[in-house]
Amino acid sequence: MWCLAAVAAAVSMATLVGAVVALLLMVVVWAAEQTANLQLSQSGGSRWEGKACFHLESAIGGWEVVFEFAGQGVRGIEQWDGVVAEQPASGQCGTRVVLVNKPYQGMHNAGDQLCVPIAGAPCGSETPSATARLVDPCTDVNKAPPAPQVTGAQEMKYNYAEVLQKSILFYEAQRSGKLPASNRIPWRGDSALQDRGDKGEDLTGGWYDAGDNVKFNFPMAFSTTVLCWSLLEFKDAYEKAGQLDYMYDSIRWPLEYFIKCHTGPNELYVQVGDGGTDHGTWTSPELMDQNRPAFKITASSPGSDVADETAAALTCGYLAFKTKDATFANEMLTHAKQIYQFAKQHPGFYSTSVNAAAAYYKSGNYTDEMTWAAAWLYKATNDQQYLTDAEQTYIPGAAWGFSWDEKLAGNMVLLYDATHKDLYKNDIVATMTDWMPGGSIPYSPKCLAFRLQWGSLRYASNTAFIALLAARRGINADKYNQWGMCQIHYALGDTGRSFVVGFGVNPPTKPHHRASSCPCKPEPCTWDAQRFPGPNPKTLYGALVGGPGSDDSYTDDRGNYINNEVACDYNAGFQGSVAGDCFGYLLGLGPLSRCACMPQQKKGGRDDNHDCHDDTFPN
Repeated sequence: MWCLAAVAAAVSMATLVGAVVALLLMVVVWAAEQTANLQLSQSGGSRWEGKACFHLESAIGGWEVVFEFAGQGVRGIEQWDGVVAEQPASGQCGTRVVLVNKPYQGMHNAGDQLCVPIAGAPCGSETPSATARLVDPCTDVNKAPPAPQVTGAQEMKYNYAEVLQKSILFYEAQRSGKLPASNRIPWRGDSALQDRGDKGEDLTGGWYDAGDNVKFNFPMAFSTTVLCWSLLEFKDAYEKAGQLDYMYDSIRWPLEYFIKCHTGPNELYVQVGDGGTDHGTWTSPELMDQNRPAFKITASSPGSDVADETAAALTCGYLAFKTKDATFANEMLTHAKQIYQFAKQHPGFYSTSVNAAAAYYKSGNYTDEMTWAAAWLYKATNDQQYLTDAEQTYIPGAAWGFSWDEKLAGNMVLLYDATHKDLYKNDIVATMTDWMPGGSIPYSPKCLAFRLQWGSLRYASNTAFIALLAARRGINADKYNQWGMCQIHYALGDTGRSFVVGFGVNPPTKPHHRASSCPCKPEPCTWDAQRFPGPNPKTLYGALVGGPGSDDSYTDDRGNYINNEVACDYNAGFQGSVAGDCFGYLLGLGPLSRCACMPQQKKGGRDDNHDCHDDTFPN
């Protein structure tokens, strides 16, 4: 296994005049830096003309060419297809010239011949000669961080430690607000610094939700709770992977934001930014100029679902930080208790009170969040009233799944921890029976448990997390460990491709994600970036894309937000499951046998294919 992350420092371009900054267009990663010699079409006397030509190995959305002249150099540079970004001072000779394209004249397809003209005056009697380099300003920002290694674990199929590292980097790329000096994402900067409440309350911070630039607190709080839970359960895995401090920093970011959002005993801000306005633009967070309204719930406009989810996140945060930062932990617990009482006294759907959320994260039930928050508070305080509340609001039976809108499966685990009652254990088993091969959940031909088309990997990964938690509690441990590992291995590459950006074989390169699709700063970002045929200029390391269709089909298409968008809640259960798999290896569990797809012989005239069978898993 493998260890510590570092992302290369931001690219710098020398001597860019202010007027040029606004004119730069996109530059997308080339397979390799290309060079060409200056081809002169005119020379002699007081003027020369020429060009440098490059055969493009991949599509580009703009170009930058650096000319290095021999001898005394040149002066008086002219360029009519682009902009002179760097040249010798007026009247002086020099050997370095940098040209960039004009806006909307830099788009070229793979296989094109790009010829960049240039002219100037010679210095001395020598005929000008130069080497031209077609360079990518994004090269440095896309350097892969060193892969971490874990000692004391047997060899494994996938580098779980690297996946943990990169998933944490994904959450760092989603940060909103004033970034710290320790920011490891060189293409991200400060953003949304004017996020404010009705009375000017500071609402900066938190995570952008997905491929957009809205802060939706409901899924953000769920993601935080699940990630925090993974830290509580599998802390050794994060520590051995060299990611423990990064993980604490990761979850602290949204937790501090939730405290800001709790502006009164019965007042909680739950969203910043309007989805319709935001989705109507394509730009980076740093360049946003649209109005960003803030939405809150109150006693008269309740939202117990999002309030209870926020209380759960803060309570889990208390448990994670109580021995690391007691002051911060106690502050979180105080807010969590107040928010829980607010939700208990004023039940209701937040998506009814906040119409702006209804089209994006509409809540289907708030009773499960009531149980969820109460169970977490009981875990933190041992106060019997919280356990009573949790059991009274518990919805029995098999869970549909585990997601930002349904906490039933998580409730089963928490209440089994608290009571060890067969009711909760049986519901866990019933849920997993539905999800295992032979249950009610359909499987793709290559054996992804397929709950829904939109974000299919999210549901499989979240349920894998529940399976690993159940296994750790001794419930069908071998079977659930194996199943959870197999679902995660599907995402990591068992089908021949990875669904995690920047990891493994043939990973996605065009995720539906504004910030990473935009050109490197300070170039403008428009819908041209969304439509661009090449890879995203910046690598969004660690992001899990939505996933394949029910037939395992997948197209790496930036315009496909159903299968190729990324989101904070997509990575939450996925990262938790990877931590659980890593933890299992540290315990010496090793690969348990084989995953669920079994080559089948022809039976009754049926063609050979891959079927999913429960007997693949140990009893």
